Amino acid sequence: MRILAVCCHPSPESFHAGLKTAIVERLTAAGHAVEVIDLHAEGFDPVMPRRQWEDSRRGGGSAPELSRHVDELRAAEGLLLIYPTWWYGMPAMIKGWVERVWQPGVAFEIKPDGSIRTGMLDNIRAFAIATTHGSPQWFIRLAMGEPGRKQVVRGLTQHLARGCRVSWNALYNIDSGSAATRERWRERTAVRLARFFGA
Repeated sequence: MRILAVCCHPSPESFHAGLKTAIVERLTAAGHAVEVIDLHAEGFDPVMPRRQWEDSRRGGGSAPELSRHVDELRAAEGLLLIYPTWWYGMPAMIKGWVERVWQPGVAFEIKPDGSIRTGMLDNIRAFAIATTHGSPQWFIRLAMGEPGRKQVVRGLTQHLARGCRVSWNALYNIDSGSAATRERWRERTAVRLARFFGA
């Protein structure tokens, strides 16, 4: 499977950088073709300029400087997002990637009557997320209602293939958990995702 992995963390020495490496190595060893976009490493600008916003209202799609991102998204059969959950959602960098790349003409279409056609990224048949939380699982689920998961799983999947398979992988209590716990989760997640994309 051709997989696009979009990664977001400011530090190349972070747990998430190691997570990215572990997952990509497992996927590659399983025979998948993996294209990696590391948003911080490439200096991606998450801020939507006025010009792009105005073009998008006219159905102009993403900005020309984002053509590589659009091409990789359209070529992928599987999509993997790797990021920390901050303030109960995606960090601004990866949220900006969605806002700037998943534009009308790419992920959806706004018809003349104002109705919306979704599912334009129907090339993506498998979608996985690997993320971490500083808070405990009970708090994220019971007190907060998993807002980050709802935003990604309910929001983004409507633009992917009908029946797209989804794998949500979250590590809770990352700040207070032991190094051994983090390492076990990282390895289990890499193994699980290699199986998921191979199914």
